[in-house]
Amino acid sequence: MSRPDTGSDFQPRAAQRGRTAKIFRWIFFGATTLAIVVLAVLLLDVLRTGATHVSWRFIVSYPSRFPESAGILVGLLGSLWTLGLTALLSFPLGIATAIWLEEYAPSGWLSRTIQMNIANLASVPSVVYGILGLALFVQWMNLGRSILAGSLTLTLLILPVIIISSQEAIRSVPKSIRLAAFALGATRWQTVSRQVFPAAIPGILTGTILALSRAVGETAPLILIGAAAYVPFAPVSPMDEFTVLPIQIFNWISRPQPQFHQIAAAGIIVLLIVLLSFNLAAILLRNHYSKR
Repeated sequence: MSRPDTGSDFQPRAAQRGRTAKIFRWIFFGATTLAIVVLAVLLLDVLRTGATHVSWRFIVSYPSRFPESAGILVGLLGSLWTLGLTALLSFPLGIATAIWLEEYAPSGWLSRTIQMNIANLASVPSVVYGILGLALFVQWMNLGRSILAGSLTLTLLILPVIIISSQEAIRSVPKSIRLAAFALGATRWQTVSRQVFPAAIPGILTGTILALSRAVGETAPLILIGAAAYVPFAPVSPMDEFTVLPIQIFNWISRPQPQFHQIAAAGIIVLLIVLLSFNLAAILLRNHYSKR
């Protein structure tokens, strides 16, 4: 029995695969272009509406029921307070967890179970964390509707992302660095703290700052734990009531006066500047530590 001749139909199948790849490449290119165009239109509309209202007076003024005198100081300070406490809580805990999982945890069912649960928690909707924060921090721990309760809730939200990104950064460090340190007589902690961790810092910082950038724009968890839409005073301690930029912007958008819609666009510009600042910080830190 003769073997079938497969060489004759190889070129037609290769040509068909090339045409299919080209079609999908253009589909993906079109989808990306459409998303960029829509984003550009939204940004241009926001800039056109709110750019004239962004000023120093707008940034340092308190909220008001009169749009011509309303400012964003309370929301900006509330966001900075919340973000600062969230960073202080999530950064060391997330990195310590990642180091333990990658360098110390024994290979077995326990570490696999923890890893699977962390991956699952990273995909949980943010509103679920808001419900958890309301039950755990506001009611059970009796922290009230404070900045600390909001920061703890956002810490739970971004902690899985920080852990996963930190694990990837630690895992990317070449194994030869660890073996060389062990060959010179270094302990495991000396190897991790002086060789592995410094080499993984660029990836860890990038993932952490991007996770914090997500926390800046979150609204649903903070609304559920009771972040107010209107706060007439600036927060001065972690136990104060607070509002954040997204909630303040939503409050202005929901009002019927067109003037409030204009200052809401100005608030969106300020929020974008904060987010872009964090992304720029991530790039600069990554480049700095990569050179080192």
